[in-house]
Amino acid sequence: MMSQVASPSISALLDARLAGHSLPQGLYTRPDVFEADLDVLFRKHWIYVGLECDVPEPGDASVVELGTSSIILLRDDDGQIRVVHNVCRHRGSRLLPPGPSVVSKLVCPYHQWTYELNGELVHAPHMGIDFDKSCRNLKPVTFRSIGGLIYVCLSDNPPDDIDRLVEVMERRLAPYDIRNTKIAFQTEVIEQGNWKLTLENNRECYHCSSNHPELCVSFIDLDFGYDPQSLSEEDRADAERHQALYAERTERWEAEGYPSAAVEQLVDCATNFRTQRLIIAGNGESQTPDATAASAKLLGSMTRKDLGDTHLWGHNCWNHFMGDHAVTSLVIPLSADRTLVRTKWLVHKDAVEGVDYDLEKLTNVWIATTDQDSELVARSHAGITDPAYEPGCYSAFTEGHLDKFSTWYIERMRAHGY
Repeated sequence: MMSQVASPSISALLDARLAGHSLPQGLYTRPDVFEADLDVLFRKHWIYVGLECDVPEPGDASVVELGTSSIILLRDDDGQIRVVHNVCRHRGSRLLPPGPSVVSKLVCPYHQWTYELNGELVHAPHMGIDFDKSCRNLKPVTFRSIGGLIYVCLSDNPPDDIDRLVEVMERRLAPYDIRNTKIAFQTEVIEQGNWKLTLENNRECYHCSSNHPELCVSFIDLDFGYDPQSLSEEDRADAERHQALYAERTERWEAEGYPSAAVEQLVDCATNFRTQRLIIAGNGESQTPDATAASAKLLGSMTRKDLGDTHLWGHNCWNHFMGDHAVTSLVIPLSADRTLVRTKWLVHKDAVEGVDYDLEKLTNVWIATTDQDSELVARSHAGITDPAYEPGCYSAFTEGHLDKFSTWYIERMRAHGY
């Protein structure tokens, strides 16, 4: 009889990770690791789930599903943002289906228990005159609106280092007034790969020049590292001039009141983020096919198109804020080998399609880039499932952020008992 070899524990897989290398195979592929990831990284940490402009008017609601958890982002009758669990306090039925809804009250379709938009239970038929409705309100979800971006934590003990993200990004996002934008377009792409591969792929531009021709019109891959010894003398001189331009441009932007320098909270922390104002290549205005602005109506109080791209990433999102529009992407793990990437294009709330902006120009670059990345993630996941896979070494020049992400991942799993 052939003996069964026990699979290593999750703890043993975490132990096996080598500094400077990608993760052991099982951390990308095993269903038990996927469930642990959901529990630790998506229930006990702050995650980005949507925007205030997802629910622009009282009665607007949007349901976001995260594994077995489901939450309702909504705007109440007083115009305030609320986030509640999508679980009726009677017998647990879902109140609303996934996606957007418009409601006057939250009415459970099962037994008609009825809640105000602030979560208060106001009607529970056939429960008797002594039934105390006050202790059956919908369970609230802890959330923070950061410049119009909604972050939630499903834990009763949310990490307090979210305060650093708030401090940095409220000021950086203020000129864009994301709270007063609207969603011009949205896509949902299901990548055939583990969510950590989706994040790793986004955190490096080693692959950009050979895979993202549309993005490279406006995005400068050298911004995320290069090996100077691998460049020709001419290319190395160009790279050095670019770095000097960055220093000069960042100093000027900062002096003009636009925070621009890189801020990183990537390891030895709970809330993982990075932000920096990036130079836009070519015509320098926006991430479009010709690097000129897609919308004539600029965001918020912006009066200039030469302020680059304020990028922000977290452990389940990446975002780009430009003078004329913004692109925001949310990552939701679906299984060990399937990941949802939900991307939204934001314009000024008063911008009119066909008058102020052309939708194809607005969306072309990131639709193409997301589709290309989806193929890359699928190829990567397929290779990692091969018995021949073994963790590879990261480039110290172009993949330093991947090493930090993997290190952070190990740290956070350890912090929660794995």
